[in-house]
Amino acid sequence: MKQVNRVVIAGAGIGGLCAALALAKRDIQVVVCEQAVSLGEVGAGLQMSPNAMKVLRELGLEAELSAFAFVPQNAAIRHYKTGEYYLKSPLAEQAEVRYGAPYWHLHRADLHQVLAQACSQAGVELVLNSTVDSYREDKALNQVCVSLDGGREIWGDLLIGADGIRSKVREQMLGKERPTFMGQVAWRGVIPVSDLTVNVKPDACVWAGPGRHFVSYYLRGGDYVNFVAVEERSDWLSESWREEGDIAELKRVFADWHPEVSQLIACAKSTFLWALNGRDELPTWHQGRVVLLGDACHPMLPFMAQGAAMAIEDAYVLAENLARHECHAALVEYEQIRKPRATKVQQMSKANAGLYHMQGGVFGKAKLRALQAAGRFVPNVIQSKLDAVYGHDVTQG
Repeated sequence: MKQVNRVVIAGAGIGGLCAALALAKRDIQVVVCEQAVSLGEVGAGLQMSPNAMKVLRELGLEAELSAFAFVPQNAAIRHYKTGEYYLKSPLAEQAEVRYGAPYWHLHRADLHQVLAQACSQAGVELVLNSTVDSYREDKALNQVCVSLDGGREIWGDLLIGADGIRSKVREQMLGKERPTFMGQVAWRGVIPVSDLTVNVKPDACVWAGPGRHFVSYYLRGGDYVNFVAVEERSDWLSESWREEGDIAELKRVFADWHPEVSQLIACAKSTFLWALNGRDELPTWHQGRVVLLGDACHPMLPFMAQGAAMAIEDAYVLAENLARHECHAALVEYEQIRKPRATKVQQMSKANAGLYHMQGGVFGKAKLRALQAAGRFVPNVIQSKLDAVYGHDVTQG
């Protein structure tokens, strides 16, 4: 019989809200504490692969999200100058048939809004302008007391740290430690199609080049194009992990790239610049009546487009285990299920950085050529490499 009846969640991002909704649907009371004054997400796109869509479907969100979705036709890797295809793997209907759920592109703000509305309808309490500063456990009461920055305290049977890579919950649990700068920065932006002067193919496309790559795909039914431009850098001098980007610098860095890239960037009016950070594998994801989720325990480079998907999977597995087991057993099983998978996807994402950036000179380019040859001569070879990621279904576990 479950022992967790009231949960406090630090962070109202995608992972935190998914956990809140999944718990509320299992008749567990939820309070979500969010440091922002109002709910909202910085404008950027998300690739929702079938493994994530299976969870969103189980949470009852697929129909509502469909109004905001764009269905890409292919996953592609192209040469940064010539536009030659190293890989072109079908998505759309073929992905849904192969994996049992669609592959969608969604605007982060749209997914966030739908999740927030669903949480409100499910009775989740959302406390804004409230940062979780610390916590303490009362073993006699089998509860955890969460202290907010304004002096308020909230009690619950469990605290979930879904407060991102700079998680204060993780810091108290495992000690203060700065995230590791991964030697790369990413410009991100969204452009209305009405502003474009170039035709962008309806694919999830990676343009691979020496020391950098560029990603483009449509959002909101094809009304917008999302881009992510990644460049290797030796350091990050800014105190902030995210800041407004310099469009002129972005244009300069990708000036000699294929016209579909350079002309797309020329249409951008604004961009944000992110430092891509990571962490070493944590020794544990839980301690007492406190547990971590998403970027708080397994931040990853975005080169498998699985960051949000892994947090969504975490949320479902954690809620399911808390509904089935007493607290300690639920947290142990959650980590046993999720940690190997999240760690593997982290490793795959890191490996893709080398592929996309042609690292290793001639050898790096040879790897892309081998990928190209495999796609031509071995049917479904690319899909088979992704089966373990996209075909996974935590709702059937």
